[in-house]
Amino acid sequence: MPQFYELQLIVLTSFCALTLLIDRHVTRRKSVKLSMVVDHCLEQGVPAANGESKSLETLTRQYLVVYGIVMGADWLQGPYVYSLYREQYGFSERIVAILFVTGFMSAGLAAPFVGIYADQHGRKRTCLLFCITYMFSCACILFPWLPILLFGRILSGISTSILFSAFESWLVSASTCFMLPQSDISVIMGRATLLNGFVATGAGVVSNGIVSISSSFASPFIASGALLMLAWGLMRVSWIENYGHGGSTTDDDWDIFQTSRLRAAWNIVQHDSLLLTLGLTQTCFEGSMYLFVFLWVPSLQEVSMSSELLPLGYIFSSFMISMMLGSLLYTAIVSHSPPPSTVAGSIDSPLTIHAKLSSMVSAVSALALAVSISFQDEKICFWAFCAFEACVGMYYPVQGTLRGFLITNEHRATLSALFRIPLNMFVVVSLLTGVSSVRYAVLTASALMLAFSSIMTGAIIVKRSDGGNQRPA
Repeated sequence: MPQFYELQLIVLTSFCALTLLIDRHVTRRKSVKLSMVVDHCLEQGVPAANGESKSLETLTRQYLVVYGIVMGADWLQGPYVYSLYREQYGFSERIVAILFVTGFMSAGLAAPFVGIYADQHGRKRTCLLFCITYMFSCACILFPWLPILLFGRILSGISTSILFSAFESWLVSASTCFMLPQSDISVIMGRATLLNGFVATGAGVVSNGIVSISSSFASPFIASGALLMLAWGLMRVSWIENYGHGGSTTDDDWDIFQTSRLRAAWNIVQHDSLLLTLGLTQTCFEGSMYLFVFLWVPSLQEVSMSSELLPLGYIFSSFMISMMLGSLLYTAIVSHSPPPSTVAGSIDSPLTIHAKLSSMVSAVSALALAVSISFQDEKICFWAFCAFEACVGMYYPVQGTLRGFLITNEHRATLSALFRIPLNMFVVVSLLTGVSSVRYAVLTASALMLAFSSIMTGAIIVKRSDGGNQRPA
């Protein structure tokens, strides 16, 4: 059914373009209203607080430019990692599986130390380190010798831990320096997810073109290294440094494995039901998302009614556009939610709104996966997967904002990275069991875990936030 997927891609693209036009129109109207308010205040001799708007624009530009480049470097590699190992280098399936598992294990083991380093020595410095380690990872993958490739996967795992903890921690801390409200951070995170969808779609096309021109699956990794060099330079000159606890030198610096800070971070988590629930949601959702990457192709192939090969490029682009629509929906919800100053009585606070969104995202994701395994219909399965990807688009800004609310600045990167340990261990165990051979069981388990996560978020975070138990970031 190639024509079906082409049509769905056109429909999704058109709807996304229309939504973007509406969003841009609404944003422009808000900017005009803000300018009119500022002008009126100046005419009346009242100082207008327009510095916040300029600070938001500055931080948004600084973060999104770098974020777009590093995510582009990451997405360029994705489509051809397996093909490079298996087809160009000729490694067996078992060796390829070992290489992938090595990356996930490295990410899980490195996560707490990456977080501690970021909090203690600086988030900007850690993000700069990310560019260096990821560039070395790209260099290692160019050599078809197993020890070098394994070392490259270790570096890739370390880089992934930095990418999904230090960058977000830098943004939240930088927003505090700019004295921006939490609602502005939510907007930036929503835009980042939207940008990620654009970048992913474009990176797939670019990497395909590079491979076609060079006739080598290694070419996208060279292009990725060039983007990482560019990101390093931009961060170096435009980002400010921030720390978890002032960046002071303590006796902990002599503790190589940082056991004291790990114990302190774990004590914080295990005595706080909010943080435990936050970590549970991250493990369940992101674990299901990573496994989905391995499962969507064989799942669609099995229910396909056509003998022709599936147009995987069209399907992947449809998923990315669905993710963008999810991020646009999140931005629309946050933009129309009441400001913090109106929190009273029956009006939900920003924390409550994001807790409810987190519960809803997990519930809809569980339903989407359940539908995909309950109906052996290609069209239903495809749209269920699109719904799951839309939830992914909402999940990242929702979860990032919740971490900004619930995790203090002192341990922000440490705890964010600590949550990734069970996530990576869950993925490793699932990969070792052979997810493709038991995909129905894996998808069922993922749906049940997401449903449980939704219930726990509603019962703990939503309930506590409704009671006014909020903590400053």
